[in-house]
Amino acid sequence: MPTAPLMVRNGRIVRYEECRLHGFSGVVKYGCGVFEGLRAYWNEDQRQLWIFRLKDHLDRLAFGIRVLRLEGAPPIEEIGRGVIDMLRANDLRETCHVRVIVHLDDDDELSARGPVGWLAGAVPRGSSRFVEAGMHVKVSSWARIADAALPARVKATGNYLNNRAAELEAKRDGYDGALLLTAEGKLSEASGACVMLVRQGRLVTPSVTSDILESITRATLIELAREAGIEVVERPVDRSELWAAEEVLACGSGWEVVPIVSVDRLPVGDGEPGPITRALQRDYFAAVRGERPERMGWLTPVRPR
Repeated sequence: MPTAPLMVRNGRIVRYEECRLHGFSGVVKYGCGVFEGLRAYWNEDQRQLWIFRLKDHLDRLAFGIRVLRLEGAPPIEEIGRGVIDMLRANDLRETCHVRVIVHLDDDDELSARGPVGWLAGAVPRGSSRFVEAGMHVKVSSWARIADAALPARVKATGNYLNNRAAELEAKRDGYDGALLLTAEGKLSEASGACVMLVRQGRLVTPSVTSDILESITRATLIELAREAGIEVVERPVDRSELWAAEEVLACGSGWEVVPIVSVDRLPVGDGEPGPITRALQRDYFAAVRGERPERMGWLTPVRPR
């Protein structure tokens, strides 16, 4: 899907075709950047575009900037204002995926810490067909990057070569997506989303020490599940538990909440999206669309009120 025509670069609204980087910039040569993918949801009844958990995404972005030692990045509040300004400038009245990148700019050595640039744009995009139908996935032959090799919990641009390798393999083999194991053989995450299982009515998810990205959507579902009276367990997860589970789901800002209906061509449960997954989907979409008054603290309005 095409990106909306107006973007923000270093605090200035520019046209999409003007938002360029040099081919020798640090983010191109070395993959040195951090990014966020977040959602803005259009509520037709309220005539409002709601950004979901903007502050939490900005806080995670700030953590990534610090870990990658990027110096001279603007205050995180300025980036947040830029995202809102960009969405307003495009006058978007549909759900979209917002992408923010803070990157090493200019041509310099591998150890350079600056100068730093940033940009943000929006891709109008609703939910994928997998939200309703579910996904067929495989366990990838590629292991998830270990935190001792790269900071796996940082949403760094270079980290996603790992996800890309797993996803390309899965698509080539006829699957919709991939799951990655840690170097120790425990479940880590999907190729771009976190993973949860339902076992004996409990929601089980790999712990944050399983080389996962510390997902905001994962944290959201954990909170919603506990609020609904569902027990949540965070722990290491064995590969074979994927086949023993009653339900499996993947979650992330881009993916939203997606049932996984088979793993390595073995059906999960009865091969259909399960009741706990469907309940979490209902609660999640109600929250992000501004339909739950008690969750309005998660939302930032784009259109002036």
